[in-house]
Amino acid sequence: MTSYSVEREVRNQNFDLDGLNQKFEAAHPSEILAWCVANFPTGLVQTSAFNADDLIITDILYRQINPVQPVPVIFLDTLHHFPQTLELVAKSKEIYSLDLKIYKIPDLDSREAFTARYGEALWDADIQKFHRLTKIEPLQRGLKELNTQAWITGRRRDQATTRADMPILELDANQRLKVNPLVNWTRKQSWAYVVEHGVVYNPLHDQGYPSIGDEPITTPVAEGEDERAGRWRGTGKTECGIHV
Repeated sequence: MTSYSVEREVRNQNFDLDGLNQKFEAAHPSEILAWCVANFPTGLVQTSAFNADDLIITDILYRQINPVQPVPVIFLDTLHHFPQTLELVAKSKEIYSLDLKIYKIPDLDSREAFTARYGEALWDADIQKFHRLTKIEPLQRGLKELNTQAWITGRRRDQATTRADMPILELDANQRLKVNPLVNWTRKQSWAYVVEHGVVYNPLHDQGYPSIGDEPITTPVAEGEDERAGRWRGTGKTECGIHV
């Protein structure tokens, strides 16, 4: 466990977010996560798409900090993930003994069933509806069912220009604390951690996919492009709606 000395704070509705963001700006992600675990012994959740950054957070939580009460990890099964992503989810669950919580559209278990209900290529016909059905509603349902007070994301400022000013701590639309412990890391720093600590990762990262979403709408990224340029290519879209 990290040697960081954690100060207990009052609950999030009374947090001095500006002060805490200044305090943590130069902090290692493990310090930020240790603070979260100490201040939210219950009601703390990680959301994960099982990209490399998400797995760094899981590695810190489950191997370094290792709280008595494991932090639940929410994975949104959109029914449209790459097979490699689903294999990684299963492998990570085994490696870390994850308290894994999978949320998806109720009563659907395959792409074929999704197509039968919503038509061919809904992501082309109505991308907002596609993400509302597969990500936004399942996430909000999961956060509610888990009585979430604070949730952890794997976002970094250098992933895209739209994330350049992202704070470490913020409140979401429902006044839950939202924690972004990797915001001040670069992609290089993230991969240095992965290599040093032997963190398992998606093999698609070695095939030109720095950010991996749904298979039908994720493409490889060329040298010099934003890390998330392969998501929703050609649509002008930069977020699925979870973080908006």
